[in-house]
Parts: sequence; C-alpha cells; structure tokens
Amino acid sequence: MKGYKLYDLHLKTVFISRDVVFHENIFPLALMYPISPNDSVLPLPIPIHDSSIPLLDPLLTNSFPLSSINDSPSSSSNMNPTTEPCIPFASEITPQPNRKSSRVKHTPGYLHDYHCHIATSTSDPAPSSTASGIPYSLSSVLSYDHLSSTQKLFSLSVSALVEPTSYIQAVEHEEWREAMDNKIKALEQNNTWTVVDLLASKHVIGCKWVYKVKLKSDRTLERYKARLVAKGYNQCEGLDYYETFSPVAKLTTIRTLLAVAAVKKWDLHQLDVNNAFLHGQLDDEVYMSLPPSFAKQGESKVCKLHKSIYGLKQASRQWFAKFSSALLEFGFIQSKADYNIFTRTLGGSFIALLVYVDDIIVASDNSAEVLKFIQLLNDRFKLKDLGQLKYFLSLEIARSELGISVCQRKYALKVLEDTGMLASKPIQFPMEPNVKFSKDFGQILDDPTTYRRLVGRLLYLTISRPDISFAVQVLSQFIDKPRVPHLTAATRVLRYIKVSPAQGLFFPVISSLQMKAFCDSDWAGCVDSIRSVTGYCIFLDSSLISWKSKKQTTISRSYAEVEYRAMASTCCEVVWLRNLLQDLQVPPQTTLLYCDSKAALHIAANPVYHERTKHIDIDCHVVREKIQLGILRTFHVSSRHQLADIFTKALGFSHFYPLLSKMSLHNIYSP
Repeated sequence: MKGYKLYDLHLKTVFISRDVVFHENIFPLALMYPISPNDSVLPLPIPIHDSSIPLLDPLLTNSFPLSSINDSPSSSSNMNPTTEPCIPFASEITPQPNRKSSRVKHTPGYLHDYHCHIATSTSDPAPSSTASGIPYSLSSVLSYDHLSSTQKLFSLSVSALVEPTSYIQAVEHEEWREAMDNKIKALEQNNTWTVVDLLASKHVIGCKWVYKVKLKSDRTLERYKARLVAKGYNQCEGLDYYETFSPVAKLTTIRTLLAVAAVKKWDLHQLDVNNAFLHGQLDDEVYMSLPPSFAKQGESKVCKLHKSIYGLKQASRQWFAKFSSALLEFGFIQSKADYNIFTRTLGGSFIALLVYVDDIIVASDNSAEVLKFIQLLNDRFKLKDLGQLKYFLSLEIARSELGISVCQRKYALKVLEDTGMLASKPIQFPMEPNVKFSKDFGQILDDPTTYRRLVGRLLYLTISRPDISFAVQVLSQFIDKPRVPHLTAATRVLRYIKVSPAQGLFFPVISSLQMKAFCDSDWAGCVDSIRSVTGYCIFLDSSLISWKSKKQTTISRSYAEVEYRAMASTCCEVVWLRNLLQDLQVPPQTTLLYCDSKAALHIAANPVYHERTKHIDIDCHVVREKIQLGILRTFHVSSRHQLADIFTKALGFSHFYPLLSKMSLHNIYSP
C-alpha cells in the first residue's frame, strides 16, 4: 500500500495513512519506560500488543516469544508503568536492512531536459544515462585519467585559472594590482603617451583594463597580465582615425597549415609579441582619458597617444604594417592566397609563419633554423617563445605519432556553463529534421541580447565543429528579431554539444595530400526568401580543412541550377586552396569533385543546355574552365554518401551519424 502503517497509543488500533508528520525529538513511550542516565545501552521499548493485530516491529518477534506479552487488552491497560519488562539489548538484535519504497518516481516536467543527481564521490561511478539512445556519463566530460601527464597538466591549467572581468574584481587581489602597476610603468617607459590638459575642442575616448592569465610552454602559470585597452568604439571617423583595415589569417588557413604540418612532420612553435600594438606609430591625433585609479578627482588631465594602443580602430593596421615590413626584410615572401602567411626557403630548410594579430605560429622542417629566426625576430620585437603549439585562439591542439587533433573543449564547456546547460540531457543530433523556421512565427523574445550572444559563440565554435554548421547558419538568420522557437532550437544545439564537448578535427600523419570535395544543395529550403542553401566540404585526403553552409544570394528556378551554383562556390574554394597549398610546398594535383546531381554534372561537362544555363553563364564558365584545365575532375555520388548533405539540411540520427563518422572527427577526451 502507498502509505504508512501507524499505531494509535490511546485507541490501541492500527491504521494506514499517507498524511504523516514525523516528530524526531518527541518520544511518547519515554514516560512509560524511563531510562537511567547511567545506562550505556538504550533499551528498546515494547509496544502494548493486541492479539487482533500483528506486532509493529518484526525485530520484537525474533527477540522473545509472543507468550511473554499479555494478550488481554484489560490486563495491558492495568500494567504498572513503573514495572520494567525484560527488554532485549540492542546488541542482541540482528539489524535488518531498511525497506525501500517500490513507488515509481517521476521527474517534474520542467526538469525533463536536464540530468539530476549526477554529483558523485570520486569512489562512486558516475551515473550514466541512455537518454535519447546515447550512452553518457559525467566521467566522459570530466575524466582525465587516460591522458598523458603533459596533456593532463595542460587541460587542468586552462580550465582552473579564473580571470577577473572588471577592475573592481581585480583590484581586490595583490597579483592583479601588481600587474596593473607594471603595465603603467611599461607604457610610460615606451613613451606611449603624454599627459596634457584637456582642451574643449578635442575629442576624448575612454579606457578599461583587460586581464589575462599567461601560461608557460609546459602550461604552468607564468604571470598575471593586465592590459590597458582604449574604448575605440567611441572614436569618430575622420577625426580620430581614417584607415582601419588589417588582414587576419583565415581559419581555413590555420586548419590547412596544421593538416600539412602533420603529414610533413613539421615542428610547430607558438610565439607571442609583448605589447605588439605599441610598436606601431600613431599618425592620427588621439586623446584618451587617464586609466582607472590614476585620475585624481577634479583634474582635467588626458593622455595624448603617440603609439597605437590596444582597442584603437587603427591599432591592428599600424602593427601589421610594421611587422610585415620586418618579415619582408628577413627574406620572407608574403602569400597571395592569404596575406597573413609568410614563407621562406633558405639553405634547404623551409619556414612558414602565420600571423593572427599578435599571435604567431611558426612551422618548419628544421628546428635549428627556427631557433635562429626566433632570436632574429626577438632582436627587433620583444617576443616570448611559448614552445610547442598547444593553445591557439581557444583551439586545444594535441599532437601524437598518429597525427594532430584540434578541439575547443574548454570553450564549449564555458558556453554550457554560462547558459546553465551543463546538467542538460544530451541529444543525438543538433536540429530536428523537417522543421522550418520563419522570422514571423512565434513570440518575440523580450531580451534578444542573450540569443545574439549565444549564436555568436556558437559561430566561433564551428571552427572545429562542422557538425553544427548548418544549425548555426539557420539560427544566425534571426539575429534581428529572434523568437521563442529560435531560442529553443539554439538550446537544442547546446544539448547536442553536451554529448561530446571535446569533439574536434583530426589530421592524420599518413596522407596523400590530394584534395577531394563534396558539394550539395537543398531546394528552396528557406521559408521566407525561397532560397536554397549551398553546402560543401573539402578534404586533404582524409583531413577536413574547409566547409561551408550558406544561403544562396539569388532564387534558382530548378534543382539543377541550385546544384550547379553549389559546384561553382566549391570550385572557387578549391582554386584558392590550391594556391595556398603551393605556398606551403604541396605540389598541385587534380581535385576530385563529387556531386549527387547528374544534371549539374552534364551542364559542367557539356555546353548544350542553353535554355537552362544562359542566366547562370558566369558560373558555367567558371566550372567548365577549371575542368578543361585539369584542375577539377567531377564524379557522381549517391545521395546516401554525399557528405555535404550534412551542411544543407537538418538530418535525423540514422542519416546524420553515418555522414559525420566519415569526416575524420576525433575526441581525445573520450574515456
């Protein structure tokens, strides 16, 4: 029965009730059976037994015979309270396990999407769940046991250190106060500014502190770094700045460099330039307010900047101009495919240098030449050699004899933590198939800031997660006016990331370095614009280096047309990658292009479909020209094996995972 069996001391009856209140500090039999304070063992009280009911405690039945208890109700009522019956001691009673309730427990509806009671001790196994058919345990996210000692130290160091987010938080700690003082002294010694009186006709911008924990090459703590950043968003064009453009290395370039370095077994070093932006000379007249805590009340002093400081709109441009000119003096050649790649061949040794603002990757087949170059560069700019490449732009890079793996585990867990989804239940695929989202359906969110921030962070996570590219591409279309269904879909993506936050790319050592590409497109998938989505993925043998999921700019009139536009976009990416690979000393080979549309393949090979192709003549010429030059070679592939299908539509589990398993993804943290 679903209730408690109770005994009424006054009516001497037994009844069952579910409405029970337990008083832990009240003992109704204490007066009937007084216990001496000197008793070392507390006796068990014997309830008055009625022959019409069984004993309440089965232990009493095992301790003494029922005949020793008066069965008569009248005699039991005349018992002398002072008479103490023979009570068995606790040591004589065999302990019995507590009875567990057989009642089925149900989780409240608002917790169905979350894991509850997953915290366990270190000795207990983590609870597992097969929600949605995926075996999952908390240890798969938090376990470090199977990692090497160096990788374990690295993982713990990048996850455990906390950085303050404001000046108020930092000023409470001695190490951050010291870091800010050292930064101010360095800026003054570098003649970064001159403190002058504020003129009414001058425009003044603000500043703030940004804090970062710097690690050594072995990922142990090096120092606490405080950086003074100008509030460049307050600058006025034509008054504080004119030109701002500065090239930044493409993320595809970074993946390509890592894939080639894995095959050629190049050494990968990471460099950091101290106060990089301060090396750039400032041509414009810019005034900045004094740093926090350095301005005195009532003063009207400001800083007239002579050097470009972090945060200024033109700071990155000034720094890159000076650094690139120095590399050209050292004999490097700037790549035409990506202006942030510099290469040099000297004495049979090859050095490739990738610049991303002030973070630098050096790849070479000669370690001695790398050390010489670092020393040469350090004489011109003050550098820090961070050793082997481990952590770059939130990318966790691990290298072994089998190849190089890249993931964003720390970043993914941070996103889950900030959104409160660490305890969410994982799901099998990022987006429900056959669900169409519209800009006019659903309730508008009261605060769109949360949605916009979440989509922006998911976009950055696609650097190493091609499996969420299509879902994030769809969600990014509703940044202007997000609605409740859009936020629900974004939450589903987070639950999918929860399955394997450390999943990322893997670049094997054994590779032929031949490119092969898959291109695909859906048909009028967008409900609002009736446009199609282009999807492609490009491999360097088995290493996935480039992919895209993007809505086409025009409406197409046929399925063959949308497929052909996807081929044209893939062709342009292939041509660019061939030029980049040539700069990295990879000989060009014919690229294999796979498409599941026979009509599009016929258009590419035969200039006979005039009525179908005259309005897309430019795209036709692009693809045909590359085929005739031998750059491309097209093949038909069935829709079941079309890898680019994962970038054009939402797929279910049965179709999603077979395609994903062929993309050479890897999870170095899986137990």
